[in-house]
Amino acid sequence: MGHDGNEIIPAKFPELNKLAWNRDPRRPLAADEAFALYERNWRFVDREHLTDREASLIRKLGKKYGHGFGLI
Repeated sequence: MGHDGNEIIPAKFPELNKLAWNRDPRRPLAADEAFALYERNWRFVDREHLTDREASLIRKLGKKYGHGFGLI
């Protein structure tokens, strides 16, 4: 899936790849850091173009790191 639960490679998820513009998107991020990046920059995520795979990732991250609140 591009992540093992602990690390996520932004380049494998189109919207996360865009959010990681200031870093190497091929370099893995800790899962909590990826969620924080989505959360801080949610206004820039094009929700209409989220792939099913990326939406699933966001839901999983939200359940684990969102303290009961999901982004989608």
